Amino acid sequence: MTVQKPYFPILEAEISKSGIRKKDLANAIGLCPKALSNKLTGKTEFCLSEVEIICSFFPDITPFELFSHKLNDGG
Repeated sequence: MTVQKPYFPILEAEISKSGIRKKDLANAIGLCPKALSNKLTGKTEFCLSEVEIICSFFPDITPFELFSHKLNDGG
């Protein structure tokens, strides 16, 4: 079984680092946990209002960085 890389690796890392439960994040943006999972894996897209709410949880990170598809690892 192949492990899929996160579609939004920085967002996933920040969620993990912050201790925010994905269930609580989903509730905050008005989604069920499965719908949030679909968005985090790139199966469906985030809308602007969802991005704005998520960014409010991580005010020290720009939306461009938070929703990047690549880690800042220099490569």
